Amino acid sequence: MSAEPTARARTATAPVVRTLTDAERTAWDAFVRAAPDGTFLHLAGWRRVIEQVTGHRCHYLYASRGGEITGVLPLAELKSRLFGHSLISTPFCVYGGAVAASQEDRDALEMHARGLAEQLDVDYLELRNISSSSGSWVPKDLYVRFRKRVAADDETNMKAVPRKQRAMIRKGIDAGLQSTLELDLDSFYDMYSISMRNLGTPPFAKRYFAALLDEFGDAADILTVTQSGKPVSGVMTFYFRDEVMPYYAGNTADARDVKANDFMYWELMRRGVARGATLFDFGRSKAGTGPYSFKKNWGFEPVALPYQYHLVRAPKVPDLSPMNPKYRAMIATWKRLPVSVTRVLGPMVAHYLG
Repeated sequence: MSAEPTARARTATAPVVRTLTDAERTAWDAFVRAAPDGTFLHLAGWRRVIEQVTGHRCHYLYASRGGEITGVLPLAELKSRLFGHSLISTPFCVYGGAVAASQEDRDALEMHARGLAEQLDVDYLELRNISSSSGSWVPKDLYVRFRKRVAADDETNMKAVPRKQRAMIRKGIDAGLQSTLELDLDSFYDMYSISMRNLGTPPFAKRYFAALLDEFGDAADILTVTQSGKPVSGVMTFYFRDEVMPYYAGNTADARDVKANDFMYWELMRRGVARGATLFDFGRSKAGTGPYSFKKNWGFEPVALPYQYHLVRAPKVPDLSPMNPKYRAMIATWKRLPVSVTRVLGPMVAHYLG
């Protein structure tokens, strides 16, 4: 199968929706890489990571015409007593939803997904869209995304950062911070799990991050920031086409004083440009939160993410956000737990939050 369908193939036959097998993985990824709305989070490798690490069943749907892939819709089924039964495109990913060559292909994929949700008798189907789906979907306006084009030289990019944020970056430089790309998973996971505990959020298992590095090879790495040889912050980053996307991060208690996070994202931008990136994707955030303000301070402008739902058993759109008052006591308790305990218990919860 080729990634780019011919006009004749698109118009002569109606799209047929099938479930991805290993035989179509290469064609799936080629289509995603060629599609304007395709993202790193749509790649087929996520299916293997999700199934192997979390045990969730995946339903990766693709549309085809005349033997050529014309659309993809990655879905995973999550089921737990605590958080219910859902079908999500895609859990653990900030972007999802269908990527298609035409509206007809997208409609076919989404109709099939609705039917699958009904067949599985889930509580709801969630599409983490970048662009809105047509038809009768229930919207949820919670997240925005931050993306910006970057220049080919460091000086221009530094000048594009607002003055106050530039000062934070320079404080990190003056503190003698250094950055390395050594895939230091142990140091990264230590910092990540500490940060998650401090936020009151369950962490993923270390093997989840190991699986991501193994699955995506050079398209995923870890940048570690050190001071006098001691790690103070780190970030796992994904690379896709000309895009660089910091995704999971963590830091120590010393990071704030030396502006390690500010320095870290600058180093990531600088290193990303050096490997050919022209777009920096800061991912999603909720309006009114610290991460939202941090990204705005870098000169990035928010764009709404139109997540949409098809409700099957659920009476309303779910709210699993930590901002939900319902989880306030749970979050407060989690912050008081020893980090060693959260590393054991956390994955049992995080793998079902999606």
